[in-house]
Amino acid sequence: MRYPNRILWLVIGVLVFYAFSCSKETKMPVTDPYTPSTTVAPSSQAAGGSQGSSASTGKTSSSGSHTSAPYYDVSVANPDDGTPYTGCCKTENVIIIVMDGPRFSETFGDYTKQYIPNQQKMYTRGAMLGNFRNNGTTNTDSGHDAICTGNYEDLENTGQVLPQYPSIFQQYLKATGKPAEKAWVVASKDKLQILADCQTLGWAGQYMPRTDCGKNGLFSGYRSDDTTYHHAENIISAYHPNLMLINFKDPDVFGHSNQWGQYLTAIKKTDEYIKALYDFIENDEIYKGKTTVIITNDHGRHLTGVADGFMNHGDGCEGCRHIEFLALGPDFKQGAGIDPPYEQIDISATVAKLLHFNMDYGKGKVIDAIFR
Repeated sequence: MRYPNRILWLVIGVLVFYAFSCSKETKMPVTDPYTPSTTVAPSSQAAGGSQGSSASTGKTSSSGSHTSAPYYDVSVANPDDGTPYTGCCKTENVIIIVMDGPRFSETFGDYTKQYIPNQQKMYTRGAMLGNFRNNGTTNTDSGHDAICTGNYEDLENTGQVLPQYPSIFQQYLKATGKPAEKAWVVASKDKLQILADCQTLGWAGQYMPRTDCGKNGLFSGYRSDDTTYHHAENIISAYHPNLMLINFKDPDVFGHSNQWGQYLTAIKKTDEYIKALYDFIENDEIYKGKTTVIITNDHGRHLTGVADGFMNHGDGCEGCRHIEFLALGPDFKQGAGIDPPYEQIDISATVAKLLHFNMDYGKGKVIDAIFR
């Protein structure tokens, strides 16, 4: 006679289990996080006809399809408690220019500054950190990720995996409610389109900046730095982004090609692009006196006698870690060489201070020593 009671309790247990399971399932994203979505690129008149698109998550199989990987449900490290730093800064726009892969010994570490004569002149109007480092993985994707998210991650280096954490671009767009075209990632390397998105639950596929990377977006191949320079100028003219990252690839590419002379020439040429962009910004009525320009690297290269020398990078040697940092803007000291150590992940915190938003997921600190 006890069997009906046992059956009743069994039915109740099954119902409770399914109710609990369903409540958990409703927290999962309802769309496939690995289906690529696209952003609208500038017109051919505005940016040379480049078509940028948003990155997709996960690794690709040999057939080109994306393998599954979960969203990361990351706890907020610095909960949003209102807009920080209100009134602290005159800066209204920040443009980060990344010279990809030179050694510090060929930039500010060379006492003659023969390969960066323009930056040497610009230094009188800004602040230079002599002890600035990539303390994470010294590769392209991971270095740019550290700049933009304030976190060191060991990312696969071919653009097949998104950063885990939301970037300065996503957090700025969410905080301000501004449209996507007010934040841009412009890069000679197509794989850097991954900087537009992340894997964190609630951020993946959301608040994404516009992109103009490689020949035609992710997996389309690298393009010339000259093309990137002209696209960057066109985008600035057409959209006047408040936040932008520009990547020039050639020092890294010619280093990997083991062409010492062309590696040095590429540093000089990139130095020219940097100066031309800075002058272009300073002569723009919307940007003039209200824009910060940060010049840095994603990584360095092996020193002579380490592994295969300048040809490669990727370890923790001094050549790979020690990189340049020069910042020019209305809130910074001028002609200042600063010795206290800072690192890549500190850039995102500094940008957040300048543009008055919280960098909730970043682990960096504000580079206070460069401020007036």
